[in-house]
Amino acid sequence: MSVNEYYRILDLRPGCTADEIKKAYRKKAREFHPDINQDPSAKDKFILATEAYEFLLTYNQRLRRESEAFDRTMDDWRKYRQARSRQRARVYAQTSYMRFRNTNFYRTTRIFDGTTIILSLAISVMVLVIAVAGYFYRIHHPIPGVEDPSIWVLVMYLIFGMVLFITSFVFLKAYIQSSKKHKSNS
Repeated sequence: MSVNEYYRILDLRPGCTADEIKKAYRKKAREFHPDINQDPSAKDKFILATEAYEFLLTYNQRLRRESEAFDRTMDDWRKYRQARSRQRARVYAQTSYMRFRNTNFYRTTRIFDGTTIILSLAISVMVLVIAVAGYFYRIHHPIPGVEDPSIWVLVMYLIFGMVLFITSFVFLKAYIQSSKKHKSNS
């Protein structure tokens, strides 16, 4: 199978990012998993989508860097990984979709997980607290020979902390809604 066919299977364009590959695979896995799609050809499409995902995720950076590496990449894939990828996809196709969604393989397709979002939320709160506490500490405990802290530095840290906090909060809200949607589909 050619690289262009792998891109076509996942409805991607050459040069896409790893996040785009993961997102496309999640969509195809949901669409073609035999537990959800009763079409007789769904299992084969699921297997091809899994194979395409593994190939593109493994070799995407290499293909983007070196166009002459294309032949070596395809040979490597055919020799070592294609059969294993298809075998793994056959096993996943035999399981229920809910069990498949709980595999580590499927979980790696998530761009953000709850831990990452909570961590970024905590970091944003820490930036805000440290910026304000540090500024007031320096005001009340000046260092001899060093000028007072700049209000502009405080404002920049507060803006940075707020942007990080708002972004993390938006992702957390989307993650919670996505998790609820998946649980209600179960």
